[in-house]
Amino acid sequence: QATETGKPLLVVLRCIPCEECVKLDDELVDADPVIRPLLEKFVCVRVVSTNGLDLNLFQYDTDQSFAVFMLNADRTIYGRFGTRSHRTEWLGDVSLKGLAEALQGALELHANYPANRALLAGKTGPKPLFDSPEKFPKLRERYTSAIDYSGAVAKSCIHCHQIGDSIRDYYRDRGEPIPETVLHPYPHPRSIGLVLDPTRRAVVQSVTPNTPAAAAGLHAGDSLLTLNGQPLISMADVQWVLQSVAPTGGQVHAVVDRDGSQQNITIQLQDGWRHNDDFTWRVSTWGLRRMGAGGLKMKPADEETRRKLKIADGKMALLIDYVGQYNEHAAAKRAGFQVNDVIVSFDGQQKLMTEAEFLRHAVTVAKAGQKVPTAIIRNGRRMKLELPMQK
Repeated sequence: QATETGKPLLVVLRCIPCEECVKLDDELVDADPVIRPLLEKFVCVRVVSTNGLDLNLFQYDTDQSFAVFMLNADRTIYGRFGTRSHRTEWLGDVSLKGLAEALQGALELHANYPANRALLAGKTGPKPLFDSPEKFPKLRERYTSAIDYSGAVAKSCIHCHQIGDSIRDYYRDRGEPIPETVLHPYPHPRSIGLVLDPTRRAVVQSVTPNTPAAAAGLHAGDSLLTLNGQPLISMADVQWVLQSVAPTGGQVHAVVDRDGSQQNITIQLQDGWRHNDDFTWRVSTWGLRRMGAGGLKMKPADEETRRKLKIADGKMALLIDYVGQYNEHAAAKRAGFQVNDVIVSFDGQQKLMTEAEFLRHAVTVAKAGQKVPTAIIRNGRRMKLELPMQK
C-alpha cells in the first residue's frame, strides 16, 4: 500500500496487554487532534508480537514497551520514536507533542527522498545474530514465526524483551562475556549529560555539569540537527547513534542549530562511558540477576547502615532487599543468602558500588558454573559464602 500511494510507513511495535504504555497509546489513537491528521499521511501498521519480525530491518531497544519506526516502502528508515529510562515513569522520555514532532520530521525527510538517501543509510543496523526472534536457540523450540490465534495466543507470542534476553543468553551459553553494547543498550542521552526536551525532536533542555556534553560546549536550547551525519527526529534517534559508539569511547559529531546559526560540535566519549547508563530498570535485568546474582536483588546501603557496620567510604556495601524463591532464581537462597545481608566483597572486588556494577562483573568476568567467593555482613557479623554463577 505504501508503494502504491507513495506514503511513508508508520510501524508501531506494542504488545496489546502492555499496561505501562497504554496511556500514551490510548491518547494517541483516541484523542490527540494534532497527531490524527499526521497519521493520515502514513500507512499505519501495528505489530503486536515479534514472531517473524525482520531483525535486519527492525533493530531497536527491546526493553521498550512502545517503539515506532517511520520508513519508506523501500525499507529506508527515516527515524525511530520511543524512549524509556524507568519501569513506570515515562513523562521525561516521551510525549504526544514529541511524537507529533517526530512524525512531522519523518514527513519532511520523506518529501526530500531519495535525494537524502545517503544521509539515512546509517539508520539501518548491522546484520543481527539471527534474522528473526524465533530462530534464537532459546526460542526456536517454543515459538514459530506466527502467533497461534487458534489456541494459545499468549503462550505463542514472542515479546520484545525476549529478543534482548535471547541475545544475552546466546553469549552466556557460549561461555563468552556479554558485550557491553548488549549490557548497556541504547544509552540514554542523560548518560553523556544531555537532558533532552521530550516534547521536541532533539532539543537540549539542560546540560549536566562535568559530563561529555558539557565539555563539548552544548547549551540548553541547542537543537541537534544531526549526529554522525544522521538527521534526528526524536530522542530515540539520538540513542540509535549512541548505540553505534564503541564502549571503549569515540567521537560523536553534532551539527547544532543555536539561535538560528549552525555550529559543528564534537562530543568526546571516554572508555567506559556506557557505565553511566543504569540498566537495572530494564525487564532484562531479571535474566541478569539469574545469571550473575542467583536471583538476588540489591541496592546500595544507606549512610546509616554503612556507619553502623563501619564500612569505609568508597568500599562496597550492597544491601540485599530481595531473594528469589523459585528454580534458578533461588540459587542464592540455596547458597545461604538472606534479605538484609550486606555484600562487602564479590570475587575479590570491593569497589562494586551499585547493582549494575555487580551484575556487569558477574556476567563479563565470572563464568557460568563458578561459585564465586562472596563476603557479607549479617547482624553485624562478617561471613563468607559462595554465590553460584548460572547460564
